[in-house]
Amino acid sequence: MSRPAASADVFVAIADPTRRALLDLLRIGEQPVKQLAEPFAMSLPAISQHLQILCEAGLVQMRKAGRQRLYRLNPEPLKQISDWIADYEQFWQEKLDAPGSYLEENSCSET
Repeated sequence: MSRPAASADVFVAIADPTRRALLDLLRIGEQPVKQLAEPFAMSLPAISQHLQILCEAGLVQMRKAGRQRLYRLNPEPLKQISDWIADYEQFWQEKLDAPGSYLEENSCSET
């Protein structure tokens, strides 16, 4: 079962809680940087740096509308992460099921 590996840049991008929060905000739709910055206690340039990292990882797309920069979510790289993690979920589910199966097969019957 060969799946494309998720980009390390995507993992780096979502490792930061501020960037994850920005992605959450962008789920509701395209927004200007000023609107995205409102909930955070940091400067506009700091938010812009976080958005740049998200853009470089392909998680966010930016377009200019006049003097505004509008950002929107590109969820496709997150699907790659989900697919990658799914393999490990199956692995751990099998490992967690094994003790239960063993106990069921080897339980002592009360007489």
